[in-house]
Amino acid sequence: MELKPQRLLSLDFFRGLTVATMILVNNPGSWGHIYAPLEHAEWNGCTPTDLVFPFFLFIVGVSIAYAMGSKKLDPSSHNKTILKALKRGLILFGLGIFLSIFPRKFSDFDFIEAIKHVRIPGVLQRIGVVFFISSVLFLKLSEKNIFRAIIIILITYWALMMFVPVPEVGYANLEKETNLGAWLDRTILTEAHLWKSAKTWDPEGILSTLPAIATGLFGVLVGVYLKRKDVEPAKKIAWLFSVGTVSVLAGLLWDLEFPINKALWTSSYVLYTGGLATIVLSLSYWIIDINNYNRFTKPFVVYGVNAITVFFVSGLMPRLLNMIKIKQSNGDETGALSWFYQTFFPPYFSPINASLAYAITFVLFFYVILWIMYKKNIIIKV
Repeated sequence: MELKPQRLLSLDFFRGLTVATMILVNNPGSWGHIYAPLEHAEWNGCTPTDLVFPFFLFIVGVSIAYAMGSKKLDPSSHNKTILKALKRGLILFGLGIFLSIFPRKFSDFDFIEAIKHVRIPGVLQRIGVVFFISSVLFLKLSEKNIFRAIIIILITYWALMMFVPVPEVGYANLEKETNLGAWLDRTILTEAHLWKSAKTWDPEGILSTLPAIATGLFGVLVGVYLKRKDVEPAKKIAWLFSVGTVSVLAGLLWDLEFPINKALWTSSYVLYTGGLATIVLSLSYWIIDINNYNRFTKPFVVYGVNAITVFFVSGLMPRLLNMIKIKQSNGDETGALSWFYQTFFPPYFSPINASLAYAITFVLFFYVILWIMYKKNIIIKV
């Protein structure tokens, strides 16, 4: 998903900022001590943390428009490009499954049991699906038809969730365990393969992946417009900012009927977050690419060029480090990462600031590694 021609520094910046924030919110020192903006909304609503995942899928869509633009113009290359996109999508899906299976300790690990209870949906899995389907639609549809596809997806999803009676429940609803998406996940995947924190529903479930594709396509259209050479940069920014604002307002209006909800990835959530992402990217484009104010961008660009790699490793590393056991003064053993947190943070900060300081340290640790990779031009493409 890396850009090749016409690479936008603002897009790398936006991608890096998004991934760094994703790592920050996913790795607090203590899940019991988190500042409110760094937590997901309990159900309906949207916190800053709830913007991170849709922003990334939006960026995936923009990247598709840049990376595959020349391929779209050559129909003879479509099959090869689609196969390449399928391979990349399957790799992303496989990496997500690997993280789901990977044990927190090997001593009692049973591979067969792990397979029987592996969570099939997930963040990387959804990225893989959205990337592949958005790539195919970008190659095969015109911009107008992509726009129509977004509208059809959002209206269809709204109708399904709001009006189709849920089997075994008898009525349509948007509650956690009894909505149509939760029923479909339990029916197809069974509770053994859903989010372990709930087991009866999954925030990256099957049905909610449909509007997530619309988020990716939203980014595709923005990328196509940004690439246009016949439009002045000032006009691009004005149009994108306007489109983003209208989309945010439309999402807020739809929220009155179909609440903004990340776990359900509601149609109002797609419009609201897609609009905000468009505004952020258009402002970044104006500041960084047009006015060349880019000194502040390097740390985020460093994150952006190896985004998937750092996300995957940041999910794997804590488990590996906590397999290393350190004996405490009372004779108990604790994982190396847990020992590091308890030793260097709670004694010197309040509980909530200790948790935040640890998360920031985690982000900075990976920045050092990514900076070295960046300097050596090491880019791991997935």
